[in-house]
Amino acid sequence: MNNSKPVFGTTEWAASNVNYLKGCSNDCKYCYSKEMSIRFKRKTPETWKNEEVNWKIYNKSVHYRDGYIMFPSTHDITTEHLPLAIDYLKRLLGNGNKVLIVSKPSYKCIKTICDSFGEFKDNILFRFTIGSSNSETLRFWEPNAPDYKERKKALVYAFKAGYQTSISCEPMLDNRVDRVIDDLSCYVTDAIWLGKMNFAIRRLRTNGQLDAETQKVAEQLLAWQSDENIKVLYKSYKDNPQIKWKESIKKVVGIEVSTIKGEDR
Repeated sequence: MNNSKPVFGTTEWAASNVNYLKGCSNDCKYCYSKEMSIRFKRKTPETWKNEEVNWKIYNKSVHYRDGYIMFPSTHDITTEHLPLAIDYLKRLLGNGNKVLIVSKPSYKCIKTICDSFGEFKDNILFRFTIGSSNSETLRFWEPNAPDYKERKKALVYAFKAGYQTSISCEPMLDNRVDRVIDDLSCYVTDAIWLGKMNFAIRRLRTNGQLDAETQKVAEQLLAWQSDENIKVLYKSYKDNPQIKWKESIKKVVGIEVSTIKGEDR
């Protein structure tokens, strides 16, 4: 769908999205969904990590939609609600939809999905968020999400099971994204997306995470992601067909941003 305005965020990847949980147990410090939920008084910084099922949305009829449907986009697929995710995916895929499954992947969750939907492999594209190869860095920014070893294990399982796989390094959480690329590119059938941390200080403040240590680390990260350094990164990978660039980087290096939802996928 062409909306004449440059797309960003989830609309770069998918024409639409679906979510049925309010809150996310990962409780990532920089989370845009948490920020929006707090701004509109649906959650507080303290209650965001408590996942609540929106049964009205969950029980709503699922229809066919053109283009990829991103699931989920404002929460994750977690073990506590895994049966609900399986049931919802059955309804999405059973209607012929193409689904972009986005997750900071739990091995148990991804293995269960892979084992459940072999007949729908052509309609599933996994996109695993892995912003650093350093588990301590992941734990700092994404305190309750799986560590690097588990995320890699989930990726390898999906790849070996014959699914379409991709990685999101948005946000890049340190200045060594090359380590993620070097270690994981052989398990990626689609693309590795690179992107900056957007509105970092504002979101950390709203999310109740702007303590002195986090502000120091965030400022270091923002310095690493200066326009000058982003241009160097782009030069290093611009000829690599496996690397794609999120809108935050496209604007810096002069790549036109699409106006069509889900065009890049």
